[in-house]
Amino acid sequence: MYSVDRHDPRTRRWVAEAIRRVEADAHRSCDTHLHVFPLPTRWGVNLYLKDESVHPTGSLKHRLARSLFLYGLANGWIGPSTTVVEASSGSTAVSEAYFARLVDLPFIAVMPASTSPEKISLIEFYGGKCHLVDDPGTIYEESRRLTAETGGHFMDQFTYAERATDWRGNNNIAESIFSQMEMEPHPEPTWIVVGAGTGGTSSTIGRYIRYRRYTTRLAVVDPEGSAFYPSWCSGDATVTAPGSGIEGIGRPRVEPSFLPTVIDRMIQVPDARSIAAMRWVREVTGRDVGGSTGTNVAAAVQILEEMREAGEQGSVVTLICDGGERYRGTYGDDAWLAERGLDIAPHLRELRSFLAHD
Repeated sequence: MYSVDRHDPRTRRWVAEAIRRVEADAHRSCDTHLHVFPLPTRWGVNLYLKDESVHPTGSLKHRLARSLFLYGLANGWIGPSTTVVEASSGSTAVSEAYFARLVDLPFIAVMPASTSPEKISLIEFYGGKCHLVDDPGTIYEESRRLTAETGGHFMDQFTYAERATDWRGNNNIAESIFSQMEMEPHPEPTWIVVGAGTGGTSSTIGRYIRYRRYTTRLAVVDPEGSAFYPSWCSGDATVTAPGSGIEGIGRPRVEPSFLPTVIDRMIQVPDARSIAAMRWVREVTGRDVGGSTGTNVAAAVQILEEMREAGEQGSVVTLICDGGERYRGTYGDDAWLAERGLDIAPHLRELRSFLAHD
């Protein structure tokens, strides 16, 4: 008889302590708020914004980063001397840098050179290093190269996002939404509207809706230039695109974590309308939100208008993905928009007129 025993008690103790620290982060953080968007009561439709910007690292990606770290630790991929590498346009890397510091590991974010300076500063604040590439399409290859060079672990959010999160519950974002809606006039949402970046959030929500046998429909909103929308419409998973101008959502390729079969509808939103909606949310609610939130709200407004025209009552839920302070030098800067030929004025007028409708 032969036997090989690779049990390492010191490593197991380290992993157990790392998991405790990551789990403790969740226990310290209360659930995110669900805000009522001010619509006339007589309309019979309600809009809610689930505010993911209140997580410790300020974005929806805090949930994903926590799940990815737990997944990597539980799988034995992350140990006491592992360099963690991620391909990210910003927010996921910010959150992963936070968790890497929490468990005392080095972290490298591979990201496009166009990523906002505010996000780069946040990653560095949490002790991460930023590896910038000129061609966004090379971030995967460069991440794998750095992983091999350091002997580290490539988190690969675009592959593992839909696997790392427990879609059946365990206080995931879907379970949280339905729990918080229980005392509202229309407790089971007619629509939940989310963007697709990795595809993890839409996969989690879409699966949970089916698992719990809700009639809620899932709309995934996609910025122009992203491959998700044309792929979903055509059924061709090999579709590629130039890439999105809205950070955090939209991709130049269809990512492995994108699950098209749980999506009821997709809506494509122009970048100028996303940015206009971002600013309009601040006007109406006083909440400073980012560009991907603008994309979400632009699509939610379209659905609400359709519901009103059809005489349908009900509720729509979407997400505040992160705060506008991360985009002061980009979407919040009129000169930056003018340089890129983005005219948000017509879209702002339309959005402002939405609340003026009788």
